[in-house]
Amino acid sequence: MSFGQRLRSRRKDLGMSQGELAKALGVSLSAVSNYENGLNTMREDVLLRLFKVLDIDPNYLYQDSLPGNSFSCSVDEEALVRKYRSLHTAGQQAVHAVVDALAIGLAEQEAAPPEEIRQIPLYRSPAAAGYASPVFGDDFDYIEVTGEVPQGAEFAVHIQGDSMQPYIQDGDVVYVNRDPLTSGDVGIFCVDGEMLCKQYVRDRLGIVYLFSLNRRRSDADVVLPRDSGRTMVCFGRVLLSKRPNPPRMAL
Repeated sequence: MSFGQRLRSRRKDLGMSQGELAKALGVSLSAVSNYENGLNTMREDVLLRLFKVLDIDPNYLYQDSLPGNSFSCSVDEEALVRKYRSLHTAGQQAVHAVVDALAIGLAEQEAAPPEEIRQIPLYRSPAAAGYASPVFGDDFDYIEVTGEVPQGAEFAVHIQGDSMQPYIQDGDVVYVNRDPLTSGDVGIFCVDGEMLCKQYVRDRLGIVYLFSLNRRRSDADVVLPRDSGRTMVCFGRVLLSKRPNPPRMAL
């Protein structure tokens, strides 16, 4: 009979549930289940509490069922038990107090709620060639922010079309924050009501260029002179691992 089997047998002999034993030891219910199934090994402080809770000799749980063979505690465990037994009552009580404090701290850690997972909206509307899906309205799903999402991302957008290749492929999801753009950044724009994902360049005369990174799609570029009368709103900066160089014509 293994350690876990003897532990389960003794617990049932005492009429204890796994939950009751877990509470007495200051561990989780899953921890007790793992002990009984031989999946985890008890720490020394938990083992000492176990001997007291089950009112058994340490070697009971480790002895084998085969005649003439037995399992005993490790050398360190036996030394710890001997030291404990050599203490006066006050010393043993002090050990219990320390172990209790450690067990309570562990139980609080295990009971603590997991860290809240941050979510950002992913706008899912399809877009015509080179356009980003709208970043307004209710057409989005929430996605969890994982390690693959760039730091500072505030929302994500589906991109459709080839006008931003090779940096952004058709069907890619790009991550965006609302930091101010500087010349050369890629952003999400609304120009005269149309949503665009383009590279932003502003020259010395105040002319704004929204360039396609794929220069074979220069037909999709947008030029906005200062007196054009057209409207442009920037919704955010696309977070790319590498900042693309502006086209030569923008210099």
